[in-house]
Amino acid sequence: MSTTQLSPYKDELSKAMKFLAEKDDTIFIGQQIVYAGNPMSTTLGDVPKEKMIETPVMEETQMGISLGLAMTGKTVISFYPRWDFLISAANQLINHADKFQHMTGKKANILIRVGVGSKDPLDPGIQHRNDYSNEFSSILQFTKVHKLNKIENIYKIYTDAYTEGGVHILVEWPELYYKN
Repeated sequence: MSTTQLSPYKDELSKAMKFLAEKDDTIFIGQQIVYAGNPMSTTLGDVPKEKMIETPVMEETQMGISLGLAMTGKTVISFYPRWDFLISAANQLINHADKFQHMTGKKANILIRVGVGSKDPLDPGIQHRNDYSNEFSSILQFTKVHKLNKIENIYKIYTDAYTEGGVHILVEWPELYYKN
């Protein structure tokens, strides 16, 4: 039986998820994370299922739940396989999570994983492969947007975001998961 060869890109994401899974205060939430179905879910092999919350397709509610969990002291890793899905959570992200610390004086720790859809090997269509990093960077006042386009920075960006706390969007390119 052959095993899938991971790329250095996917290796670094998997290593970052393992680091986060080992922290007592982390919880993972999103679509297709417990029941694998998108490339991001393939980076969760070292994350115990009891640290995961599987959600149906309800992006805005997912972001609201993420903020609620963060308000209890959890560091939440919230999964949006494509930017186009995160748009549906924009109200909760822009009006609540982004400004939470400045409204309450308390930090909400949310790491948002978002993917830029790929045309290869299967084109999901124009509505599922956009990169809104610049647009969201200009709208969000306090959330940091990190583009994970350099393999050597992935793990450090995740560990720094966890240590710093607050709300971070970590943008990845799933087509790089299978390229060496």
